[in-house]
Amino acid sequence: MSTTESKNLTAGTAAITEATLARFAREVAKYPSEQKQSAVMACLAIVQQEQGWVSVQSEAVIADYLGMAQIAVHEVTTFYNMYNQQPTGKYKLNVCTNLPCQLRDGQKALHHLEKKLGVTMGETTPDGLFTLQQCECLGACADAPVMLVNDRTMCSFMDNDKLDQLVDGLKAAEGQA
Repeated sequence: MSTTESKNLTAGTAAITEATLARFAREVAKYPSEQKQSAVMACLAIVQQEQGWVSVQSEAVIADYLGMAQIAVHEVTTFYNMYNQQPTGKYKLNVCTNLPCQLRDGQKALHHLEKKLGVTMGETTPDGLFTLQQCECLGACADAPVMLVNDRTMCSFMDNDKLDQLVDGLKAAEGQA
């Protein structure tokens, strides 16, 4: 990629740095040149790691970089709940509300967290610490209700006491207990 092309990709999007573009290039290199669009998920993950979320402007940069329509990148972003489409709190709490979890109190777990955190599903606490979301199947139906913290840590059998312990422990880790 030429310097001119690189500057065009970063124009108006200061958060997409040369280092980010270099990471994109490493991912694209894993695929045949005519299939570079296969790196779209990796590029979205890179942006999210660096910025905490994927903006429409970042999607446009990725689309330009991979030579694909911006709507195609947006479709990937919106299909998977692992990509944040707006800034989130430091701790993203995804509670499974799919049918098996619903039958084993998944919805009750979500409502308990709404009350405890003082936000409704989809919102972030005023201190920026927690974002509460619902999600589809996490593949641990036998452990319901389940939740995922920051897209990485699976928590099982989340009754009200365990939910309280989780939130209180995360607050304590931040010095807010």
